[in-house]
Amino acid sequence: MKKRVMKILLTVIGSLLILNAIVMLITSNLNIGIIAEFILGVAVAVYGIFNDKFIAGIPCAIKGIFWIGVGVVAVGVTLLLGYGVTDSISGNEDAVVVLGSGIRGELLTVGLKNRLDRAVEIYNENPDTVIIVSGGQGPQEDITEALAMERYLLRCGVDSERIIKEEKATSTYENFVYSKQILDGLFGEEYDVAFVTNEYHIYRAGSLAKIAGLADVTHAHSNTVWYTVIPSCIRECMAVVKLWIFKQ
Repeated sequence: MKKRVMKILLTVIGSLLILNAIVMLITSNLNIGIIAEFILGVAVAVYGIFNDKFIAGIPCAIKGIFWIGVGVVAVGVTLLLGYGVTDSISGNEDAVVVLGSGIRGELLTVGLKNRLDRAVEIYNENPDTVIIVSGGQGPQEDITEALAMERYLLRCGVDSERIIKEEKATSTYENFVYSKQILDGLFGEEYDVAFVTNEYHIYRAGSLAKIAGLADVTHAHSNTVWYTVIPSCIRECMAVVKLWIFKQ
């Protein structure tokens, strides 16, 4: 009975992961996180469906490595989310950098909209702050992310004079490199700056900000929509490993 319940449970979990990956593919740009979630869903579903036949023939060591990998990712995701929900922003920063997160055509993804909503909250509390929207144009994007972000902020009532577009960046590291060039030109050597991104991205973004020369940067998080958590966090775990290896 226990074996049958586990078989059904794994099949359902795998199917839900596959379905969620398909939904993400429809609503956002294709990325490694979506692909990884789909592969994981297929693996878990197959494990459940064929546990008594095909899977039973796989060496225990290989199955053990698979489940250890799943466990390591789960722990990593928990740590990233836990770290990211604690903000360090004071509210008195001279500037706020909103990190790009992909658009579809000219439309904001849910994750990017949430980042901008948080930036609007900060602006409403401190209308003197400068908002740098950072993001270039990538695949499946008809305009730069920065332009799409600027349009949204204007619709939310942010003064156009308080918005600066950074339209060259194609990565988080470049977000900070190019934004720092803008900030240095505006304020000289001394200024206070914060960045806004999703909670799972806070750790890596903060590390890259320091590598780019923004040593005292603070941060504010936006919450991640539930159905984007798994692919976003899987992708982020891979990016954190890359950061540790290549320091970028």
